[in-house]
Formats: sequence, structure tokens, C-alpha cells
Amino acid sequence: MKPTALVTGASGEMGHLLLPALAKAGYALVAVDLQPLPPEIAALCDSAEIGSVVDAPLVGRLFRERPPDAVFHLAALLSSKAERDPDLAQEVNVTATLNLFRLCRERARESGRSVRFLFPSSIAVYGLPDAASKERAGAVREDEWNRPAGIYGCNKLYGEMIGSYFAARTVKDRTPGLDFRAIRFPGLISAETLPSGGTSDYAPEMIHAAAQGKPYACFVGAGTRMPFMTMPDAIEAILRLVAAESERLTTRVYNIGAFSPTAAEIRDAVRVHFSDAAITFEPVAWRQAIVDSWPADVDDARARADWGHAPRHRLAEALSDYLVPALLRRYRDRVAP
Repeated sequence: MKPTALVTGASGEMGHLLLPALAKAGYALVAVDLQPLPPEIAALCDSAEIGSVVDAPLVGRLFRERPPDAVFHLAALLSSKAERDPDLAQEVNVTATLNLFRLCRERARESGRSVRFLFPSSIAVYGLPDAASKERAGAVREDEWNRPAGIYGCNKLYGEMIGSYFAARTVKDRTPGLDFRAIRFPGLISAETLPSGGTSDYAPEMIHAAAQGKPYACFVGAGTRMPFMTMPDAIEAILRLVAAESERLTTRVYNIGAFSPTAAEIRDAVRVHFSDAAITFEPVAWRQAIVDSWPADVDDARARADWGHAPRHRLAEALSDYLVPALLRRYRDRVAP
């Protein structure tokens, strides 16, 4: 029988690519999201529920009806939205996650097999005090600067710590339990979906606007630097980590990176393809402060050594090989010079 994967937040940016990839990898899919899945992706699922991950009876029913062998917990209230409503962020990002941990541990005890749990974390867990410290720090390791400045980062760091605790208990007790694995994603850029409220969304917003011939005012300064990655490379990283044998993992939380441009360098790369792109910089103080607390780059040596993280796209290739062709198909009324 196919292993069953429960995917929360399945209709979001990441889910649009992850669900087809999981189906291709041989999983039977159970999806849940507040929004309905596109018909072509829903057709890949054995079950596609419309509902909230904070609805404990709903999630409990999914575990009873289709007990998962793996959980991909994509549902989250992202950084900018979380800052506006920290109470809702706690409910979505923490309470729902802890409930899933509990259900996975119960499932493991009943089945005699540990449940793999893929947790998309974020560089928001880092908290450098200011832009100057960020520049001096360079590429940070997983164990450095874990002092998040925003509620989203606090939520994600707590999820990492509790998940890692239960994974360590599973190993120590030599009993089936939670096989937790987390990736601290950089900013993600997708051609398939529109940005959805993350503080790193200035990069995809800039590119989508240029492809449509629309002006764009970037909400961080031109010299702001942080790591990014294309969504296909992010999906490949998830598949590699969830398939890795537990014995190969030297940590339960991994950095991954691909390229780390300034906002001005992104603008310049975009103008290679859309020479008339009207991109200006109008920093929004509270959003700038959040990005300034995130590292300029990350050290992902552990991910490369433990499970072969190997992103295909740097910034230039991300645009030429993936984003620009896909966005020109998406916005057919726009023709690249």
C-alpha cells in the first residue's frame, strides 16, 4: 500500500508544487486548507478537506479516517500577518502544531511505526539586533542568533524546539514516536502562485509586478540583503530531507540557502529581462526592521553533507530558467523586451 501523507495548508504557495511532487513520489494524499485546492491538484488527492488546521475535531477525524505515515505541516500565519494579529498567530502556528505532534505520537504508538513530520521553519527564527550586526555576522549557522524579533519567528522557533525534543525522546526511548525534521527556509520565490503576506515577499512581488508591466514600490531599502530560493528548489529540499534515513541526520533543524542578493541586485537582475520595469524603494519601517533582524546569508553545510541539499538556481538562473518563462506564460499580455 502507498504511504499516506497529510498536508496542511495545502492550497498555499508551497502546496501547489509539493502535492504533485508527493504524488509522483508515491504518496496517497490527504490535504486540508481553508481554501479549496485547484481542481487539477485536488484530483491528485484521496481526500481534500476545506477547513482550518486549528479545528482540532477536524484534524483528529482525518487522523482516524486516513492515519498518516508522514505529515507535511505547511499551514502557518506568515510574518507580516502574524505581526498584525499575534493572538491568531499563536493559535495557528503553535497550538495547531502541538496538536499535530500529539496526534502523530498517538499514531506512532498505535501503529508501531514513527511518523515523519516535515516542519517548514524560517530564517525568521534569527534575531540580529541591527543591520550592522547583520553585516558583520555573514552566513549564520543553525545554533547562532536564535533570538527572534517577530512573533512569527518566536512561533517557529518554539515549534522547532518542541519537535526536536520529541524526536530526541523517540531515539532515547527506542520506541515509535515523532520523527521530526525542520527546514529553515529563506525567502521563497514562486511563479505558480502570488505572494501571500511574508516579509520576504518583496522579491517575488517585484518580479511579478515587472512581468505584468506594473510599477512596484519595494518596502525595504535597496541595500537590504537576505537569502532566497526558488520554490522548485525548496520542494526538492523537502523531498530529500523527508527521505533521508534518521541515522544520517546530525540535527533536526537545517538551514538551506541558494542565493543572497540585495534588493537592488534583484531589481537589476529583473531589468535584464524587463528593461522598463518601474521599481522604486520606499522602505516601511516596521517591515524593514524585521528583515534587518534576519541574516544576510545562512550556512547550510549540514544540509549539504547530511542529505545532499543542492539548489539548481542562483539568481540569474532563477529568472532565466524558471521565473521569466513561467511568468510570461502567466501574464500573456506582457512581452519581454
